[in-house]
Parts: sequence; C-alpha cells; structure tokens
Amino acid sequence: MVGLSGILVVVLGFIILIVYLFKIKGNLQRELGWKRAVICPAQFTVLGPATPITAIVGEDIVLPCYLSPRMSAENMEVTWSRPQVLSAGHLYHDGKDRAEFQMPQDQGRTEFLKENIANGSAALRIRNVRPSDEGQYECFFQSSTFYAGATLELKIAGLGSNPHISIEDYQDGGIRVVCQSTGWYPEPEVLWRDATGKHLQSLSVRKSEVENGLFEIQASIIIAQHTNQKLSCCIQNRHANHEKESTVYISDIFFPRMNPWILALCMILGLLFLFIGLTVHLFKRKGKLTAEIGKLTAEIGWRQCTLPVTQENVTLDPNTAHPILTLSKDQKSVRWADKQQDLPDNPERFDTWCCVLGYEAFTSGRHYWEVEGKGDWVVGVARRSMKRKGEIIFNPEEGIWAVQMWGGQYRACTSPLSPLTLREVPRKIRVYLDYEGKEVTFFDADKGTKIFTFAQASFAAERICPWLGMGAGPRLTLHP
Repeated sequence: MVGLSGILVVVLGFIILIVYLFKIKGNLQRELGWKRAVICPAQFTVLGPATPITAIVGEDIVLPCYLSPRMSAENMEVTWSRPQVLSAGHLYHDGKDRAEFQMPQDQGRTEFLKENIANGSAALRIRNVRPSDEGQYECFFQSSTFYAGATLELKIAGLGSNPHISIEDYQDGGIRVVCQSTGWYPEPEVLWRDATGKHLQSLSVRKSEVENGLFEIQASIIIAQHTNQKLSCCIQNRHANHEKESTVYISDIFFPRMNPWILALCMILGLLFLFIGLTVHLFKRKGKLTAEIGKLTAEIGWRQCTLPVTQENVTLDPNTAHPILTLSKDQKSVRWADKQQDLPDNPERFDTWCCVLGYEAFTSGRHYWEVEGKGDWVVGVARRSMKRKGEIIFNPEEGIWAVQMWGGQYRACTSPLSPLTLREVPRKIRVYLDYEGKEVTFFDADKGTKIFTFAQASFAAERICPWLGMGAGPRLTLHP
C-alpha cells in the first residue's frame, strides 16, 4: 500500500513539473515576441496619385509622393527616376540631394522637394514642362531593412495658339478657307462649324511636329456661296479637355461672279502672277547657284586647312552598344529599340548611358567622318579605354571630346558645358581628328563651317574611336 502511494506521489509531481515548464515556455515566447516587435523596424508603403497627373506645357508641376504611415525619411535613401529613359533623376542620400545623377536635359529644370522629408514626403518639381517630360515616374524609399516604391504617370498638354482663319483662294465654285494653329500637344483635332453649330467636313487636315515636340495643325474647307456665312474653326485638345475657337464672316461679295470684265481681269492677273512667278523662280535659281558656289568654296577651304586627311568609312561596334540601342545590319546607323534587349553584360558594353563606340580606332594621322541625326544626341570621339559602367561625365577629363544637341540647345562637352551659337541647325556633323596635332574639330558638313575645336587634346598615346550617345527617339547614321 505504501509503495502504491509513493508511485502516485511521484507521478503527480512529474505532472506538476511538466505544467510548470510549459508556463515558463509560454512566458519566454511572449517575451521574445515583444522584443522582436520592439527591435524590428516598422514596414511602410509608398503612396502617390492613383490617377495620371496632367501638366501644361511651359508651366511648373509638382509630383507628390509620401510614406504611409507617416514617418521620417531623413535617414532613408530616396530616388526619383524615369524607368522609360533609364535615368536616375534625383537621389537623396545621407541627407543630401545628389543632383549629379540627372540627365543633362533635366539639369536646372527639376528639383527634389525635401522640406517635409521629416514627415515622409518627397515631392519632385518640374519647371517649364515639355512634351518629353510625359511618362511614368517612380518614387522609391529605402531604409536599412525595408524598401518600397510607387509609380505615377504624368500627362502633358500643350494648349496652342488661337486659330488663325484666312481666305486663301477660289476652288470648286466656292472659297477655300484655311485654319492654322500651333503649340499643341498631343496632336489636336479640328472641327468646322456653321452658323447653326453643325459640323462641317474638312477638305484637308495636315499635322506636323515642330520645335520641342509640339504640333502645328492646318485645316482647309470649301465654303459655297451663301449670304453672310458664319464659319467657326475649333481646335481641341481632348487630352486636357480644352479647346480654342475663332470665327469669320464671309459675305457674298467674296464669291466670284461670271462677269466678262472680271473674267478678263482674272486672266490678266493670272498672266501677271505667272510672270512674277517666273521671275522669282529665276532669282531662286540664281540664289541656289550662289549657295552652291559658296558651299564649294567652303569645302575647298576646309580641305586646304586639313590636308592631308583621310575620309574614314567608320562602323559601330555592337559589343559596346547599350542594350536599348539597335544597330543596322551594316553597322552604320543606330536607333532606340522598342524595349531593352537581352544582351550579354560584357566588360565593353555601356550599361547606364545610351552610348556606342566605333569599331575603328586611330593612333596617328588625320581622319574625318560625318554623322546625321535628329533629336537629342552627342557626337564625338573617345579613348578606347573610357569608362563603360555606371554614370559617365561627358568631358575631356573622362576621355571624351564631343558636342551635343540636348533639349533644343547645342553645347560643347567641356567642363562646364560651353553653349554654342549656330545660325542654322546642322543636318550633318563632320568630325575631324588630328591625332599628332592633338585636335578634335566639328564642322557643319553641308556648309563647311566650323562649329567647335578641342585644342591640346590629351590622347595619352591611346586608341581613339568614334563615339555616339543619344536620347530617346532619334536615329544616328554614319557617312559615308
């Protein structure tokens, strides 16, 4: 009996011990969970506008971005970027705005607003908005243990000039009326209305892209004879839900009448205009001949200044081209691809700036070639050993001697940049390399006039190659 009581006491004590150990384990788990909650930083989300923001060309716009829940981002790294142009934009790091990572066309135009960074707000201001600013923007926050971002879309609207209506001539028994307006983005629509507000069909509509990506529109219509005809021309920007309208009144006196004297007068005027046109044509032929002689004289002068010189048939090296760039089969031209290509990241390839080197390299002599292109571009020569990865500064200290057309402005890539004043926009750029003379000179290939010269260039006995860089959209072609 005593033995049985002892066994019961031992079993009961063992059960009590197990219950006590489980209580200790629960307390430890609660303690560790509370400490994790204290030690682990709070996670956050990044918020921006859910719908696209519309900005007007020429005005300023602020793109908002902030943390939720609200917390200080002073010790975080914040980045504003544009994924479609592979640009870092603005980088906030160690409490400072690192503006040196901006694209050249954005320098001085964009501003990182960090006044409310302590409240988790990091907005971006864009001054003097352009059509090229349209697209997606990414706001990205990163702490030491967590990161998140938000994407927002910016739409651009150009509200053009008031329509200008003019009466051009007689056509098909009526009067041809033309409506013109410029400064629109994106491409606008045109509507003709009569006195009752009824829409009229245009005879022709012509849209063309002009300076800075804006559009000009010209529409014409034939108006039949009708006393006191009221006609309105309305240009619409449906993107911004905006329109501008002008009205003209056309009386019967403007319509032609079948009077013999008027018919005779028209014939006389027609002959007179024909004579004037023939005279103008002859003067134009004379002017073109004079221009050709001037061009030939400039070419001869250029040859005399640079002889002996070799015109090089240069090509582009595909192993150096940024993945967003596509080369032609003959490797003489380069353009932007529809999307970034899956290419091997070899050491020779540019990975940040959209650049490509020429295949040929020169260590002596005098050489020249020509480059034709539109849009934003940089053209020149560079050391074969130039930096390929990460951010690149375009100046002779980095082994680059070039000129650029960026954001509608021509500059020489010196340090700092040197603005260039050109009377006419060059269609083709001639690049002239004098290795022994330590000189790189750029000419207007059609006019033969000098644009800029880099003197005392430090080639450092290295191989010098043709070099091209470009923004989104254009196509560059080497000649011959």
